[in-house]
Amino acid sequence: MKTWNTWGNPEYYTKKPCPPCLCEQQEDLRGWILNCSSMGLKEMPPLSSELCHSCHTINILHLQNNSLTTVPLGALDHLIYLKEVDFSNNPWHCDCSILYFKQWLEDFSIASLANLQCASPASVKSRALSQLTGNELEGCRKPQPIKCLDFFWRDFALIFVAIIVLILAKCILQYSKKLTSQAARKLHPFEVPLLQIHDLEKQKSK
Repeated sequence: MKTWNTWGNPEYYTKKPCPPCLCEQQEDLRGWILNCSSMGLKEMPPLSSELCHSCHTINILHLQNNSLTTVPLGALDHLIYLKEVDFSNNPWHCDCSILYFKQWLEDFSIASLANLQCASPASVKSRALSQLTGNELEGCRKPQPIKCLDFFWRDFALIFVAIIVLILAKCILQYSKKLTSQAARKLHPFEVPLLQIHDLEKQKSK
């Protein structure tokens, strides 16, 4: 089993066997364990295959107990043999830039995501990263500009519909009265209106 500690080793920048952490080859010689825990790291170590010829075969990645605040976009995508990660106990800054890391962990391991807690900004401090939605991550939610013209057309449409409804209601009411009057005449066809009787009496008196 090979174990290399390249942290602070000047030969690292020429040989580049693995990032500046403790690299341990697994017993089956098919992958590496990269232990970068408790090293005071403020940024992700270089894990790209261009900078590290062993990184594409990393099986276990430990980055807990550091000072990491975010993970760069695409930094973990090429680690196709990764089976286990630990990013706990880091002061994560939970703004929109951490959305990539959150979504990557959701696909990789929900259990690993559950251990992460936000340290900043103040609006989400001490909250679990797994519980935050995109709208709660600072910078992700873009307020839509208020357009006065949109309000005008909306209100105009509502007023127009209300007027049409009132006109229809009035027409229905008048038609209903007309039907009622016609029905009454059919029920009492021989009744003469009082006004007509009064007119007949006047004509007789003459």
